[in-house]
Amino acid sequence: MYRNRPAINLFKLRAALPAVYMGIVFFQLFCALPGPAACYSVTELNRFQNSIIDYRSSLNSAYKKKARSRTLLIIVHTSELGLESTLKVVSQGKQFANGRTTPGGHANYVVARNGTVYRILDKKFRADHAGISMWNGMTDISSVSVGIEFVGYHYAPLTQKQYRSAGMLLHILKQVYGLTDKDILTHSQIAYGRPNPWFAKDHRGRKRCAKNFDRRLAGLGPTWTYDPDVRSGRLMADPVLACVFYATPDTDLAARQPLASQIESDIISKNNSAWAIAGEEYDAPATVYLLPGGKTLPGDRISKDLGWDRLPAGTKVLLNQETEQVRRQAKQTVKTISGQMTAWSHAGRDYSSATTIYFLPSGSVLPGSAISDWDDLPAGTRLVVGYKGPFTISTDKTAYGIAGKKFKNAGVVYYIPGQGPVPGNQVLDFNDLPEGTALFLPVAFRK
Repeated sequence: MYRNRPAINLFKLRAALPAVYMGIVFFQLFCALPGPAACYSVTELNRFQNSIIDYRSSLNSAYKKKARSRTLLIIVHTSELGLESTLKVVSQGKQFANGRTTPGGHANYVVARNGTVYRILDKKFRADHAGISMWNGMTDISSVSVGIEFVGYHYAPLTQKQYRSAGMLLHILKQVYGLTDKDILTHSQIAYGRPNPWFAKDHRGRKRCAKNFDRRLAGLGPTWTYDPDVRSGRLMADPVLACVFYATPDTDLAARQPLASQIESDIISKNNSAWAIAGEEYDAPATVYLLPGGKTLPGDRISKDLGWDRLPAGTKVLLNQETEQVRRQAKQTVKTISGQMTAWSHAGRDYSSATTIYFLPSGSVLPGSAISDWDDLPAGTRLVVGYKGPFTISTDKTAYGIAGKKFKNAGVVYYIPGQGPVPGNQVLDFNDLPEGTALFLPVAFRK
């Protein structure tokens, strides 16, 4: 079914050919890619390889390294976390609520949102990244593939810098292992699940991981137009993933339209179920449901406390979280970025809106429109979502003059030099506010 194609040994080739021809040879090797693939010069590729950060010393010593006997695929993932947490999980392992842990080694590479690439495990070693998986009848995909983790969420766009680095990394790996663009797949394409309330048989959709991966932006050409395991009857199809990966111009538009909005959404709606967003993590204790009104429930409590058919539209689904942390943050006007609660976790697409205000540990105050990426913000950054301002307090313009009788409300946020953002109901003395104090008001605020 598959075979390992021999890699081209450039060093032997160099010795065998006159130096005058080497520039032509390298150019042809690195540019002869199908489809829209970018052409990388030898200088670019060398610079990229030298820029990869070696993170192998952080690998959990309990992880047993084992060389793959063959490499047939490259699998891309989204981490569903920020950079710091991603690096910790893939190198040190996961810890579950029931006490179970994994020994790490969950990726060969991590691609940060600024394009930096980290080497977690040498490419020749098996990374434990694919879990229960199948492709074209072949199982245990971890044992025949390289795993690449992109920092980000499957419902949030990856960055241009990530795609640029991905293009070069994938290009190099294809050359090393003799692979083609068709051998590069996402985790959501190869993972499968056992029967559950949504599916009576083994099925696709266990993972939503990297369903937002845009092959074209990574310089990749044509790929599979169908799922071979679904076509053969080995697995049931997942309608969302079938729409994402295998829709054709002939696919019924009416059937595709309700699914289109699910591709980049973490909000439950009529057409977007808990399964469609979270896959197998839908009932995990680390999947937190933030209901309209601020109530939070972990995935393992929904069935007993509410019922899956009673989750209201507008419920937000957060992966890899602690329920109590989300609960505290939901109640706070001023929210805090931590390793797990990123700016995207708090604000979603509004992270870059002018009405999302960030208060950095350095003392800088910036609107979201000045933030290049949500993972650029350091832990400890605080923010408010849906606010206007600043309105600077002065002798001529008091807090009361700006906000009226609501100046002491929790929804009115004061930026106090030396203290940072403080809700109005926590300001101790309005007569002793230092010079430079400003306030921020909800966008819909009325005196």
